Amino acid sequence: MPQMAPLLWLNLMFMFLFTFGLFIILNYYIYTPLKTEFNKEGIIIEQKHWKW
Repeated sequence: MPQMAPLLWLNLMFMFLFTFGLFIILNYYIYTPLKTEFNKEGIIIEQKHWKW
């Protein structure tokens, strides 16, 4: 059974790290967040009447 030379394992590791990093970077920049809808009236503040 043939064995791989250490340099081939090193090349394989670098190729894996490069593709993994590229995958992570592309997923980060391709993500587009959904636009959130906001209330046109603004923020509704409820007044609470405290009894001390």
